[in-house]
Amino acid sequence: MVHPPQPAKFKGLPGSRGPGGGLLALVIFLLVPCLQKTLPELIQHLVYTHRVRVPFFIDLSRPSDLSLNHTVNTYLTSEEGISLGVWHTVPESKWKEAQGKDLAWYQDTLRDGSPVFIYLHGNTGTRAAAHRIGVAKVLSALGYHVLVPDYRGFGDSTGEPTEAGVTTDALYVYNWVKESSEDSLVVIWGHSLGTGVATNAAVKLHEQGRSFDGVILEGAFNTKGQEMPTFTWYYWRFPGSGYLFPDTGKENKALFPSEENLKKMTCPILFLHTEDDHLVPIQTVQEMYEVAVTAQNAERVKMVPFDGSLGYLHNGLYRDPHLPDSLQKFVLSL
Repeated sequence: MVHPPQPAKFKGLPGSRGPGGGLLALVIFLLVPCLQKTLPELIQHLVYTHRVRVPFFIDLSRPSDLSLNHTVNTYLTSEEGISLGVWHTVPESKWKEAQGKDLAWYQDTLRDGSPVFIYLHGNTGTRAAAHRIGVAKVLSALGYHVLVPDYRGFGDSTGEPTEAGVTTDALYVYNWVKESSEDSLVVIWGHSLGTGVATNAAVKLHEQGRSFDGVILEGAFNTKGQEMPTFTWYYWRFPGSGYLFPDTGKENKALFPSEENLKKMTCPILFLHTEDDHLVPIQTVQEMYEVAVTAQNAERVKMVPFDGSLGYLHNGLYRDPHLPDSLQKFVLSL
């Protein structure tokens, strides 16, 4: 018996399971770039991911709950309507003296002559993240003050993050520390997204005829040769997609031109980077280091790489036993 030919079944797009999966893939393929074009807020959240407030259920006003027993929580107003949550950890040698002290005591300690570090963190979580607490403890053990702010929109800080906004926040914290500490050395430590904030702030300060005492760039990214984390990488794999889906990164407000900033910076710089960084290839940072050396010289710009076999990836440098030596050498060179 001869059966009539059956209509061909739609197998979906490659990698999909059945027509439903294929249709879903097609919808996503078409919808996401449209959303990126019409909803720039989506891109902002992908860059900053500030609403992912891990660890969960942490009272940021109580740093002592996280074993930071010589740390105080405070709030600074960087501009009208913007309140920044900030932790101030004093040198470990002041641990006993710090017990039960108020905000005024902590602010007064900034005048004790010890170097002060301002730690500008990455694009997700809050000042309570484990690696950020780890950095604060390392610096405190070396006898330094540490201030760790959450940018606007992060943690319990108010507002929404933008490139101009977080740069303003960093500069405000710096100016507040500089005024409070008088002649103390003030060093900026930027990590990941914080490296872009740090270099932006350094250029803004340079335009005012001033300069940071020193800048540390850990896990630095370069938007000139490395895209910020958006979905566009997927679409650019297809022929003609550049015409159908223009590069939304060009319209992204989060540009952070670190490479161009390095050409204008005049303060000493220390690059810290792991060979196994899974987010930023060490080659990228090597190129940025060379740009900074060309702009200044090899005496004022240093780079310390960390063996990839140690497994530090993007956030784990604070665990390295040789890190304190590198930090002390940098501080002594300032």
